[in-house]
Amino acid sequence: MLTMTGLEVEGTETLGNDTIFEVNVTPNRPDCLSILGIARELAAVLSSPLKIPLHEINGVQPVSEYSIEILNPDLCNRYTGRVVTGVRISDSPDWVVERLEKCGIRSINNIVDITNYVLLEFGHPLHAFDADLLTGKQVRVGTPNAIRGHLQETKMQTLDGAEREIPGDSLLIWDAEKPIAVAGVMGGLDTEVTDRTRNIFLESAYFDPVSIRKTSKKLCLISESSYRFERGTDVEFLEKALDRAARLMKEIAGGTVHAILDAYPVPYVAEPITVRQERINRILGTGLANDDMVEILERLGIPSEAKGGEIIVYPPAHRRDMKRECDVSEEVARIYGFDKIQTTVSRSPLSSGRLSRRSLAVQQIRETMRKAGFSAVINYSFMNMASLDTMGIADADERRNAVSISNPLSQDECLLRTTLAPSLISNLRYNLDRGMKEVRLFEISSVFVNTGQTLPSEQLRLGGIWYREKTPSLWREDVPGFYLAKGALQALFEEVKVRSCEFIPSSELFLHAGQSADIIVSGSRIGYIGVPGPHVMDSLHVKKIKPEIVLFEVDLELLLAAAPDSIQFHPLAKYPSVERDIAVVLDETIPSSRIREIIASYPTELIEEVSVFDYFKGGNIPEGRKSLALNILYRAQDRTLTDEEIEELHAKLVKEVLEKSGGELRA
Repeated sequence: MLTMTGLEVEGTETLGNDTIFEVNVTPNRPDCLSILGIARELAAVLSSPLKIPLHEINGVQPVSEYSIEILNPDLCNRYTGRVVTGVRISDSPDWVVERLEKCGIRSINNIVDITNYVLLEFGHPLHAFDADLLTGKQVRVGTPNAIRGHLQETKMQTLDGAEREIPGDSLLIWDAEKPIAVAGVMGGLDTEVTDRTRNIFLESAYFDPVSIRKTSKKLCLISESSYRFERGTDVEFLEKALDRAARLMKEIAGGTVHAILDAYPVPYVAEPITVRQERINRILGTGLANDDMVEILERLGIPSEAKGGEIIVYPPAHRRDMKRECDVSEEVARIYGFDKIQTTVSRSPLSSGRLSRRSLAVQQIRETMRKAGFSAVINYSFMNMASLDTMGIADADERRNAVSISNPLSQDECLLRTTLAPSLISNLRYNLDRGMKEVRLFEISSVFVNTGQTLPSEQLRLGGIWYREKTPSLWREDVPGFYLAKGALQALFEEVKVRSCEFIPSSELFLHAGQSADIIVSGSRIGYIGVPGPHVMDSLHVKKIKPEIVLFEVDLELLLAAAPDSIQFHPLAKYPSVERDIAVVLDETIPSSRIREIIASYPTELIEEVSVFDYFKGGNIPEGRKSLALNILYRAQDRTLTDEEIEELHAKLVKEVLEKSGGELRA
């Protein structure tokens, strides 16, 4: 029965006429770390009333001269106490000793045994001080920092006989002069109950679970009290535990019980949980009405009320683990009975298993890069601002808008990446340090830019780095690395069917001015490619003569947006093409893309393709000018072109190019 309600019974043992249950209680249910807590669960399951042992204090209760002061109310929400005078310290009755021993606790004396007995019975830790040893008849609750300030060292001797240095933020119990207990963990040796004790100050309090856990770990001190306090106790029920112990002391040890002292600076306020009946039934697979759910919660001692199709639940102080709708559904299921919930075969919609168009395109890009001889790398999505400084990224650049990480692994990885370049440069340095003579790496990953919104802008990027050491070889390849890497990108663009691609002089400050280009697709800049500038090369500490390094980065979001949704079929041309060449001498600052743009804008449908096949500077070409040679392919879709109309069209086109570019035909 207990196991089915969430309290796993790991074993049972019979001792005399009693049966001992070993129950596994999960950390979120400290309310079940007692006989009364288990009884509350059984009462809910069996729909029986819960009987709480006698705890009321009858008769006249004189007012004591003791006082309570809480200096850290955030760490101690409530502190109560009772003074019991004229007690007789002796051995405990046999029934108390027997029950304690069956629970694994040895008997000490009647007063201490009663606090342990109530701990097991009611689940709330108590502590008994020798009241005559409390200086000034004061009880103060606070940290050493609050009592003595931050500079003084605090030491005390605990009940286990060890002298301990107490951290400044650990909560202690003090009298008017000194610490007398480590709050929620262990009492002090100076105020322990002995055979000479005649008057008792009995404590029952609520301490912050996090504070108790920290103190217990720092002092390497674990007790039955700390085990419960660090999981959370009942701030409302602690008064009944205090009264129960005081009543037992009066019955067993005699004496007079004084009026309660209660400091309650932070009262418990339940945080209501709104529960939807339809939602609970959908989660559990049941058809319970609102009244059924309210009745189950009332059996658990959880106040609730139905309002329309909703239930407002007010978690009691002993159930602080209840915070969400799913927590309430768990309580309903436990008590309703898992065996009453009909077993149904779960249904889940299955996708076709096909990759989306975007995923297929990214997969295609990755495969194309591998075919070009590049190896994939996977880096952490972190960087630091120093890497952007090394690259010379301007302060106004978007890549400076990085997202800071609240708990970074190290200061070298304290920001989310806004560019893939620093990671690739680091990969290259790692390979060069290990003697690699040729390196081709690429990475497809997201970068993150802080746009001032709740979430940063996430953009998918392709980054790559190309390196080749100039070494003697039987096969001599004079093609610069820039053009080899550029060719790999152009092959990639062809693979995803993006053909309107241009390369113009780059605006990136960390690239070599004469060996870099921005990549333009459909009028938008989607990336860059180029040789790193001298300041970046110096940061690599490459001990080679004129190493060839090319770096590139492409925004895949923009690239894929420019890719056509479908492939259109065009029949093979029926009529032959005619080719004509043109060599133009023009200003060296005019890019070849400008000449191609002039030709493409010429008002005719006969121009099919334009390509640059030669570039030349020097020789008989004047300084500051260059020669570009282009091949133009003409074709008509409905006839064979004649030499006369081609010559006329070509002459007009050449004239147009020369007028708009300010160039001249090369002799």
